[in-house]
Amino acid sequence: MRRRSVWKKLLGLHRAVVEDVELTDGGALVVSVRPAARELDRCPHCRRRCPGYDLGEGRRRWRALDFGTTFAYLEAEAPRVSCKRHGVVVAAVPWARHDSSFTRQFEDQVAWLTVQASKTAVSQLMRVAWRTVGWICTRVTDEQTAIRDLFAGLKRIGVDEISIRKGHRYLTVVVDHDTGRLVWAGPGRDRKTVEKFLDLLGKERCQQLKLVSCDMATWITGPIAERCPNASVCYDPFHLIKLSTDALDEIRREVWNDARRQGQAQLAKELKGSRFALWKNPGNLTERQQLKLARVQQLNQRLYRAYLLSQQLREIYRVGFDQAVALLDAWLQWARRCRLTPFVKLARTITEQRSGIEAAIQNGLSNARVEQVNTQLRLITRRAFGFHSPHAAIALAMLALGGLCPPLPGR
Repeated sequence: MRRRSVWKKLLGLHRAVVEDVELTDGGALVVSVRPAARELDRCPHCRRRCPGYDLGEGRRRWRALDFGTTFAYLEAEAPRVSCKRHGVVVAAVPWARHDSSFTRQFEDQVAWLTVQASKTAVSQLMRVAWRTVGWICTRVTDEQTAIRDLFAGLKRIGVDEISIRKGHRYLTVVVDHDTGRLVWAGPGRDRKTVEKFLDLLGKERCQQLKLVSCDMATWITGPIAERCPNASVCYDPFHLIKLSTDALDEIRREVWNDARRQGQAQLAKELKGSRFALWKNPGNLTERQQLKLARVQQLNQRLYRAYLLSQQLREIYRVGFDQAVALLDAWLQWARRCRLTPFVKLARTITEQRSGIEAAIQNGLSNARVEQVNTQLRLITRRAFGFHSPHAAIALAMLALGGLCPPLPGR
């Protein structure tokens, strides 16, 4: 095998010709290359062949994967071409992305490592700056997003928000229920953020959506109802049960505070520590919690009635649709006349949002997949010790959870 072919194989070069190899005084390996004839004078954006404009700034270098402990670079001419669509730009090269000082293989390896480890560890291993790792991830994500249709075949999606930084810094995330893949993330958690996603989705694909799971936030449900006429909104069961648990906890605090104000120290002492006995499912109670619950039943019928209301509402998600509707009707009648203000308010809320609750039961849909993605996003944020910019967090999230992470070079 010829020496140049060996270097081409070692560097993983395609559609390129190796001209020369030298070792600089600083100990770096510099490989002089040029694009193959069919790759010359192409626009880096549309890949069309264009007339030459000038020689640019002369020869330049791209950092390649290290040879053991030795820095390696590719060196080549960087002429400019005149594209009818994109103007005067530096000609594309087959071994690197546009506007990058690193080879494609180098950037792919950095992106893969960033998904697996912290940016600090990657920067030390690859011997690049910490911020450079973020820029590389953004470039790789942008390229993969441009060549893939992330919105193809969307029928069932989940929408939720996640905090990525203190100071109410949020991301809105959209997950495909059928694949479990993160399809879009954007900074903010308001109506404009959801509308931005729907704008990217387009009118035709908005009409193709069948099911959308979310909580009861109007900034999500409003735009979905207006622009996705064929989509049924399914309210996440967790959020409904949380509203019920909050109502129960409000009554527990009222009962305990009333006992203290009335000087019933013994009753307050008996009720103290009953929170988890009231919150948990009956089948998961410890023996001590069972005794505590039995004591609550004896001491305060108002609190125990609130507990029964909370537990009865959970049953609608454990039976078939028809039986769940009947149970919900009965629960609403009970809650409206229970004389417990938090549950009366909850009954009013459920009546207003009933269609979304029934749709979730009928289709068996929840935000579980979205919460799974959110958990992985928190892990990514924790591993990175936070992000200065939401766009850096989005780029890394799309690499790790959106299926955009490139394979390791040569794999």
